[in-house]
Amino acid sequence: MATERDRRREAYVGKARAELSSLAARGVRMGGNAFSAVVLAKGELSPEERNGAELLSGPDGVALRKSLSRLGYEPEDWCTLFLPAPGSAGALDASVVRETLAALDPATLVCCDDAAAQAVRDAFADNLASLQSLPEAMLEPGYVVYVRGVRVLALGGFAAALGDQRQKQVMWAWLKQIPPLGEPF
Repeated sequence: MATERDRRREAYVGKARAELSSLAARGVRMGGNAFSAVVLAKGELSPEERNGAELLSGPDGVALRKSLSRLGYEPEDWCTLFLPAPGSAGALDASVVRETLAALDPATLVCCDDAAAQAVRDAFADNLASLQSLPEAMLEPGYVVYVRGVRVLALGGFAAALGDQRQKQVMWAWLKQIPPLGEPF
């Protein structure tokens, strides 16, 4: 016999399933745990990802998940999202980007490359314009900003940085700014 708590939980899952299905039908490409605290947004696909491989399944995804694990995130606590730059192939309308992030409701959004950061800039331009510093308002790499209650960190070019030891250290330093926030209860 289902309890009230079970019915409520099933209602939440059903709502999320319907929202995510609607987004997928409109071209939103995502993977991983939709209930996670971290969304890893990528706008520039590797050749494998262009041919249907899961987002962030290559060396960049391995490195990001390893970094998140070192910071204290659970192994399943991430979701991937394809956010190509506005005007490029597969680009999402700004309203769809906002709707997607509202449905996923992450505590932290990591823009892995400039294309994803541009999609977020376009989607949240009004919110970003109210930030005090220009680098924060422009989502420049390395700055952690809060947009509608979500921590946002742009990395600039995470995948490209993997080939350079110094750039890997820079990326690690930036990622250390976003440790898990902990549960709100």
